[in-house]
Formats: sequence, structure tokens, C-alpha cells
Amino acid sequence: LLGKKRSKVPGVMITQFVEEIPAGKSHPDFSRKPIALTIQEGKLAIFKAIITGSPTPTVTWARNNGDVSDPERYAVSYDPVLGEHQLQMPNVGVDQADTYKCYANNEYGRAIVTVTLNVIEGQESNSRFKKEPEDPLHVSSLTLDVLGMGVHGVLCFCRAEQKEKRKDGEVDEKFWELLLSADKKDYERICAEYGVTDFRWMLKKLNEKKREIEEQQSQYIEHLSNLRHIEIKMPGCAEFEFEMDLKDPNAKIFLLKDGVMVPFTTDSDEKHSLRQVGRKFIFSVHGLNAEDAGLYQVDIEGVNVFSTDFKIPAVDFLVKIQEVKAVEREDAAFECVLSAPLPKISWLGKNVTLEQGEKYDISVSEDMLIHRLVVKDCMQVDKGIYAAVAGMKSCNAWLIVEGKIKFRHHPHLVDQLINMSKCILPMHNFSDDISLSLIQHLNCGQCTCCSDPGVHFTSGLSDVHAIIGQSAEMVCKLSSEKCDGIWYKDGKEVTTDELKIVKDGAVHKLTVSNCTEDDSGKYRFEADVNSLVYSVSDPPRMNQDDLAKFSEPVIIKVGQNATFKMDFVGREPMKVQWYNEGEEMLEDNHIRIEKSDSHSRLLLVKCQRKDSGEIKLKLKNEFGTIEALSRLIVLDKPTNPMGPVEVLEASASCVEFKWRPPKDDGGSPIKNYYIERNQIGRNTWTKIGNIPGEPHYKDTDVDHGRRYCYRIRAVTAESTSDVFETNDIQAAYPGPPSTPKVVSAFKNCITLAWSPPTNTGGTNIVGYNMEKRKRGSNIWGQVNPPDEPIKGKQYDVKDVIEGMEYEFHVSAINFSGAGEPSTPSEFVIARDPKKPPGKVIDLKVTDSTYTSLSLSWTKPKEEEGVQDEAKGYFVELRPAENTEWGRCNSNPLIATSHTILGLKSMAMYWVRVVATNEGGDGEPRDLDNYIIAMPPPAEHARSASPMPTIIWLKDGMPVSKRVTVSNTDGMSQLLIPSAERSDSGIYTIIVKNIVGQETFSVEIRVTDDPKPPGPVELEENVPGTLTVSWKPSPDEKRDNHLHYMVMKRDSIKRTWHTVADRLFNNNFTAVNIMPGREYNFRVYAKNDIGLSEPSESLTWGIVRKKEKFSLNLPPSKPCNFDSAPIFTVPLKTHTTPEKYECYMSCAVRSNPIPHVTWYRNNVSLNTDTNYYITNTCGVCSMLILRVGAKDNGEYKVVAENSLGRAECSAQLTILGMLSEYV
Repeated sequence: LLGKKRSKVPGVMITQFVEEIPAGKSHPDFSRKPIALTIQEGKLAIFKAIITGSPTPTVTWARNNGDVSDPERYAVSYDPVLGEHQLQMPNVGVDQADTYKCYANNEYGRAIVTVTLNVIEGQESNSRFKKEPEDPLHVSSLTLDVLGMGVHGVLCFCRAEQKEKRKDGEVDEKFWELLLSADKKDYERICAEYGVTDFRWMLKKLNEKKREIEEQQSQYIEHLSNLRHIEIKMPGCAEFEFEMDLKDPNAKIFLLKDGVMVPFTTDSDEKHSLRQVGRKFIFSVHGLNAEDAGLYQVDIEGVNVFSTDFKIPAVDFLVKIQEVKAVEREDAAFECVLSAPLPKISWLGKNVTLEQGEKYDISVSEDMLIHRLVVKDCMQVDKGIYAAVAGMKSCNAWLIVEGKIKFRHHPHLVDQLINMSKCILPMHNFSDDISLSLIQHLNCGQCTCCSDPGVHFTSGLSDVHAIIGQSAEMVCKLSSEKCDGIWYKDGKEVTTDELKIVKDGAVHKLTVSNCTEDDSGKYRFEADVNSLVYSVSDPPRMNQDDLAKFSEPVIIKVGQNATFKMDFVGREPMKVQWYNEGEEMLEDNHIRIEKSDSHSRLLLVKCQRKDSGEIKLKLKNEFGTIEALSRLIVLDKPTNPMGPVEVLEASASCVEFKWRPPKDDGGSPIKNYYIERNQIGRNTWTKIGNIPGEPHYKDTDVDHGRRYCYRIRAVTAESTSDVFETNDIQAAYPGPPSTPKVVSAFKNCITLAWSPPTNTGGTNIVGYNMEKRKRGSNIWGQVNPPDEPIKGKQYDVKDVIEGMEYEFHVSAINFSGAGEPSTPSEFVIARDPKKPPGKVIDLKVTDSTYTSLSLSWTKPKEEEGVQDEAKGYFVELRPAENTEWGRCNSNPLIATSHTILGLKSMAMYWVRVVATNEGGDGEPRDLDNYIIAMPPPAEHARSASPMPTIIWLKDGMPVSKRVTVSNTDGMSQLLIPSAERSDSGIYTIIVKNIVGQETFSVEIRVTDDPKPPGPVELEENVPGTLTVSWKPSPDEKRDNHLHYMVMKRDSIKRTWHTVADRLFNNNFTAVNIMPGREYNFRVYAKNDIGLSEPSESLTWGIVRKKEKFSLNLPPSKPCNFDSAPIFTVPLKTHTTPEKYECYMSCAVRSNPIPHVTWYRNNVSLNTDTNYYITNTCGVCSMLILRVGAKDNGEYKVVAENSLGRAECSAQLTILGMLSEYV
């Protein structure tokens, strides 16, 4: 066994048997593995698997505790249409619950996968658990079953089996995949589900797997975090997400469900979709159904990144949530009851997932059946549709938020409500709201505090006593005729179908005709007064003058602080956010944010150039949002001018070039560019000075042929950039173009093309000159007019004579002039192109053997204007089993015959010949029939007069009746159909007449590819030699030409080479057998047809006897490495501009480690926090972040230990800012 291989399908174990698998072959693998089943007793259980591999693997099934040989209980089948292997268990029983294995084997390897079958017992079996409550396992199973989750109960029942699996090292791979992506708080739940109780072993194994998967992930992933497991976000849709940075954005992402690859798209309307927002990846499953439950995995280039188990509980709503009406500033509660316990369901408001917090209170009862959502402090913005989602079930209802009724036209009612407590009548029920019914009570006329409120009751209702069968009437009167009303009986609205309702002006009557006992009750009339809702909003607001001042940009220099402040008003709570270029700023060492009820202040400390951008303040409360915009500009020195430099002209009189401006101007526009020039070969730089702020310069003070280099600095009002140095620019002639190529040739025109020179001479190419020369002449003549250079890179030469042969060369022209010409083109004749030749004539086979074929043909005819003379031929061959032709010769043949070598004996071939010339290939000529690689049948030509008698003999006897003899004029042919080995022999033809007779004999041998020899055995009779013997080939007795060949390979060279050939016996003695090496031998049978398959021996190895070797070493002497300090690298003198950082270092060697002290002007710096001092492995360094004038002076390092003392010093000089170029 060569080793384990990793399958793309998790949980599949592959073992490869060979070191290298031949092309087109493969070891077995599962493209879809069986899925674990939990099934009711008595149902049909089916495991399905799809297996790949070449050759086709053999598939078998087995179980851990038992066998699957009973045909009544187990049926193994294969569906050739779907390619599925199935193990079916009809009427499955409890005793069949077990771990099953599927094996797939072929000659290159083996693949194994395990799968679990859980069987749910019937009602009688469940009652057995009720009788034994003392067993915790049974109690757990019973409890879960009672709550409607029998499946999980059965999983609890299977814990013992899962524990046994762990002991065998066969824990389901799904267990580890879930743990790798789970939170630590979920470890205990997952272990309980899979029956793992040894937590110490689990944690140790999990850490090993984490290290392994992290190594694999590090090849493709920079960062992975915020793993959120799959859950149902909204009805019919489940999502899981994580944040990830890929090293290669083009890396392939795969989604698998239960080990099967699932296609997905970025279209959210599809079943499975992926949405990427920044570094966040969100996978969605739409249109949920029961089949969507399973293990989902995300792989990057075959490496697992995230696994999450999606379980859809079998639960429904017994009581759904109902519509809720609430008054502003009150709480609203939704409640539902489930059919089975569930620890958590999803609540949505307006399609947004709701979480426990200040606004929402989500709770569940102890039995996990009743779930409750409380919306606190309801506002108008909270009204809408709310939904509860449990598994695949959902229900929804409206939340209606009613505002408190306020009357703009009756402000005096407020005072009445304040005094309401003084005159509340006991027969009325009041609420806390300012409602219309309360207004009616206040205007009933019975309250001493009432004044004229507008619309009110001038006459109220009185109790009515009526006799059965008589009529009764209830009357009330309002102060306005324009107001309608509604009658209620016992809280329910009264309709006109039941009683008679009359409105006569301001009087409202309710008449009951023919009273019955059912008409008794409490009647109420409510006036329908038009009401207005008055609400006061207080959104965030800013003063326009402050806003205009805030919008002015803030301009500072690098290292300075920037402050933004804005006053505002608005109702609390107020959310304040500051943004820089759209990215929210959070407080840190460089960002300070102050917030109060009336203003907010942003302080940016030690600003850098990168902090420049749009500054935005965003204020938000429940009534609205407002934004204020400003801009921060941090001034700094510009960055370097940029290349590449484009040379516009480099002639004998000037050098003109341009460059790209700095990427960042430092906040100030570019005023000038400061330029210096250096002539290559000199050590001095010439100051050219400032030029206007355009990135372009023309230097007229140049010498032809000289090379120049330029330094460029960008100059602004603030500072000067660092230096940008150009490449060498030379005022010179261009180099030669490429060799011209002939595009086409006619009798009156020749077209040529070329490529521009690689060396343009430092400037642009403005054109080309072309010259031609006749064969045999030394004079070149220009083709194009001298004052009209060729602009393109192709030219038509029309000044040619038909039949003449020409060559051409080209020279490039720039501003300096024409350069060297190119190498000449090939000679070309001015003539019209030729036509391809026709088909060859009389193609035939002249001879053939088992490995060769000879052909001959006649040259095709010429037809003017149709087909020209053939200049060569190509012979093409195609084996019968192939569809493509292959050429037997790479160069055209001049002769009209050819012999094809290297054919396979008795193989079938198609042959054709193609004629060719300068005009191309002609049409091929095929042989009329296929050819078999074998000698032609025996035949004999004869000529005699009178006609002779012809007799054929085999080994002196007449030929058998199977042999066909054909005699024609001057020819006799013998044909043996379906030749056999017994047809081998000496065939003789006798031709005789009255004048005399003639004989001719030929040997015919009929044979076949030899069969391989028998088993090979090795035996050592003499040290250093090895006798190789083998059983003879079955063809040895039937083929007297058969012999053997022996090949050997040892463990050092690892290659096969022949050690014996043409052996006619069955053994061979190999010599020079070295001890300590391993040997293998192969024996082949050979005959006139070819080689047989080899018979290979077992590996032979001789263990080399190792002699004892002893070595006596003299006692070692102790070494003393102690030494006094010595500076191997001293301090160096530094010259640094002011406000830049300075880094000084030196190296010291000593033992023991010395104490190092830094001094500036003989004052110790070791305790000064302005200097960052380190000493690592003898390298002493000091960093000054921003040097100033006080840092100027002599710096000294002193190293001392018990053996001595050493010191070194250097000078630090501080320069002012560059100003000479401004």
C-alpha cells in the first residue's frame, strides 16, 4: 500500500496501491456517498452511492455487527442509467440498526465510506422505556418523544454505539467538520449528539485537526472570522455567512451538501446563491423544503473552510400570532404556541430579523412551547407586519399603533381632563387616553366642571323597561345636527337588519319592535366626531450660518491637529456619527470625538497627508436625519515626479521629453519643476533651474551622440519633492529594423513587411527607406522616393520586371536621420503565384512485410491555369482505429516511391499520397482499400508454351482442400484463408509440359504474438550469482523460432536493462549480484512477430552484514570563549534633515554580554524616553523619531563587562529644510 489519498467528498478514505497511475486510469472514489438514515421500523431503507474509477471498480457492502448476505433482508443492485449502487433493506428491523460500509476496489486502489442506519422502534418498543425510568438514557428518549422530537430520542438511544465507534477510531467525519466550525459553547451539544464522552481525547484530536486544516487553508486564505451558522432568516429562506480574505481573488469556491457538490449563482432568485459584501460571504438557500436539511460545507480549491449543520425541526403552530392594536408609548405583545418544543424561533419585523435588546423582549416558556415577542414603547414607525418563523412554518400579523386623539379646535378640553377625577360618574369606564367617549362623558351635562366643549350630548340616554311583545325606544340628543353616531348592544355594533335606527337632526333614536327576552341588554351610543391627530416632531436641526461655516475646508500642515465642531438641536436620543471619505471614524489615539446634547466636536491629532478628504457629520433620531459636510486638506511636500519618460525628440540639435506629474501634489498646486542635467561619463550635475509647472522640457544644448540623464524635482508653495531621475537619453540614429518578409509576389508587384527597430535612437521613428537589388548585382537602388519616407511597416514594390529575382532591405529614420539597414530578405521572383498540383496517378503497393509497406505512384499531370507541376510529395498514414491522418515524412519527397517503416504486425492501415508545390498542397490520392501489415500471399509468375500443368505441394504432399489456387495467364496464386499454425511448412509449385518442368519452393510460417512464460523463480547457488528459472511459454512446443529475453533492475539504478537474449532454454544465471541491493527480473517470450507480456519475479534482496566500527577519540579540552568587548561595526556619521527620523546602530562582540550605555555630548540617554534604544544579539541601535536642533552633537556608545571596556562615537548633524529650490 503506497499511502492514503484525500477525496474531495468528506468522509471518504482512499488507499492507492501503485506508485503512479497510468494516463486515463484512476483509483476508485465516491462522487456521491451514502447518507445516514433515521427511519421508522418496517419501512424501506436504501443507501445510494455513485462511484467513479477506471477500470470500473468492484463494489461491496458490509456492516460492523453482522453480515449482509441474507437476500431476503438485503438486496444489492446497480442502476446503469443513474450510475447508482444501492443497498436496499425492505421491512427494516431494529436489529439492522448499525454502521454500514461501502467498499470500491480496482487494481489501482480502494475507497471506503461508512454510514449509520438508525431505526425508530414502534409503539410497543417505546412503552418498554416507560417501564424503566431509572435509566437516564431511556428517560431522555421518552421525554424527547413525548415532546414530538422522537428522532432526537433515537439519537440518544444510539450513544452507546457511537462510543464504540470512537474506540475503533471511526467517529463520523461529519462530527469533526461540525466541531471545526462550531463555537466552544456548542462542543458539549455536538459531543452528546454523536455519543462522544471522552472530552479530553476530543479536544486533543480537535487541536490536531485544526492545525492541519489551518495549514491547508493558509495556502488560499489570508483571514477567516465571524462564522455564523445557518439559520432561517425569513420564511422560505435560510442563510449562513462568514468573513474571509482570499489570497487569490480568482480562487474557486465550492458549496457541498452532504458531500455532494451544489451549484450556486450570484442571482438571489436561484435555489442556492452567494452574495459578497466586501469581505463578507453570504450563502442563501431559497424555497426551503425538508430535503434542504443536511451538512453544508464551503471549500476553497478543495480545502474545507466552513461547515454548518442545517436541521429543520418538525414543528407547526398550534396558535398563531394575532393582530395587535396598541396606543403610542405602550408595549405590544405577540404570542404563539408550537406543536413541539423548540428553544428558539425567529422573529421578523418588516422583513428584518429582530434581536433581544432595549426595543424588543423575546422570551420562551419553560416547556419551550410558548414563544413571546414584546415591542416596547410603540411608536408610529413600529407599525407593520411582524412574523414568527419556526422551521419551515411561519405566521404573521399586523401591529397597529394608534395615536392619541387631540383636538386643535378645543384646547379647553385639556383643563377638563385635569379635573376629571373630581366628577367621574360611577357608571362610566374611562381610559388614560384622550378618547372621544371620555369627551362624551365630560359633556353629559351631569358634571359641574363641564363648559361648552362644542359637540356634546344635550340629552343623554335613560334606562328603559319594556313589556314582552310591545315596542321600546331609546333617544339621545347631540348639540350638533352634523354629527353621526353608532349604537352598540353589549359591546357589539347594532345593525339596521336587527333594530330600527333613526336620525332626526340632532336626535338619534333606536326602536325595538315586538320586544323579546333576547333584546334585553346594555345599549350605548357613541357620537362619530371628526378627530384630528396632532403630533409634534423634533428632528435634528442645524443653524444655517453654522452650517455654512462648517462647510469651509480646514487647511493644516502635516503633524498639526484639526478640529471640527457643530451645534445642533433635536429630541434625544441623538445618534452622532463622523465620517472621513465615507468611512466611519471611531475613537483611538488619533481621533477624539466629543458628544453632548447640543453639539459635537471632532479632534484629529497629528494629521497626515492620507487624512485629507471629505469630513461628514451625521445626526439621527427617531424623527429624521441630517448631514453636514466639510473638507480636510493636510499640506505636505509633493511626491516625486513619475515616469516613464517619453522622449519626443532626440536629434543632433535638441533633446525633448516629458514625464508624469507627481501622484500627490501635497495639497498645493505644482508651481515649478527644478531640473539638473548630467552628461554620461562625467561626475558633475549642471543646474538648469526652475521651469514652469508643465511636465515637459526641451534641451537645445546637446551634442550629437552623447547620452544625458536628468534629475527632476516638483516645487510647490509648501515644499520641494524628492528627486526623480530619468534613464539615459541619447541623441543618435535608430538601429536596423527586422528582416523584411515577403507577404505576396506577383509578376508586377511584390509586397513586403517588417518590424520596427528595438533601438529607436532615443526618439520616435518617422519613417523607413527601402532598397532592392537583383540577384548577381552589387548595386542597391532605393524603392521609395527620397523625400517620401514609408510611413507604415508594409510596402508594395511595383517597379519589378517579370521573371527577375530580387532581394530587399529596410532602414529606419528618426529626427537624427536614417540608421543602418536591416539584413536582406530572401530572394523572391516577380511572377504570379503557382496553383497547387493535382492528384498523383496510379498509386499502388509494391511490397509489404509485417513492419513495412512500399508504395509507388506517377507524377500528376499539369494543366495551365488549373494545376501546376508537383515539386514534392507527402505520404500520409492512418490506423483503422484512428480518425486523424499523420504524415510519414516531414519534408517533401522528390521521388515517386516511398517505404513506410515501423508498422505494427497484422495491423490495418489507410494510406494516401499528397502532391505539393509553391502554391500549396493538392488533393490527396487514397488507396482503394485498407492495407494489412503482412507479406503478400504466395504467387508465382509463369510463362511456357504449350500451357503447362501446375501442381502445388506442402511438405511434398498435395495441399489441403482449404487452400485456394488461382491460375491466370502467366500467374499462379495460392491463398490460405484464416491461416492456422498447422499451415506452416514448405510450399512447392511444379510447372511442367511436354518440353520439361520447373519447381520453386517457399517456406510459410504461421504464428501469433507469443504467450508469456510461466512463473519466474530465483535461487542463489553461488554467492554473487543468481539462477533465474521459469516455466516455458505455452507456444514453445508449437513455434520452433520462439526464444526468451531476460531483463534486470536493481534498487540503485531503478531502470530495466537486458541481461540475456535469444535463450532457447528455461534458465539463466545472473552474475555480479551485490549484497544490500534488491533485484527484480522479467522474462519475455519472443518470436518473429514480437514480444510477449513479461513474467516478473519476486523481489530478491541480500542483507549486507554490518561490521562493528569503533572510534577512540582523545578527551576534549574545555574551550574558554570569554572576551572583552570589541566593536565589530562602529557608529557612522549621520546628516539628517530637521523633523525627519534618524536611526543609528553598531555591533559589539563579547562574552559575557556587556552592559551598553548611549551618550550624547557625554550625557547618558538610556533613561531618556525621547530615544528608543535596543540591544539585540550584539546589535545596538537607537531611533530618534523627529530630530531637532537639540539632537545635534556627538553620540557615543560604551560597552563594558568584567573583562574590559570599549567605546565608539560618531557625529550627528541636523540640516534645515530644503529651500534653495523653492
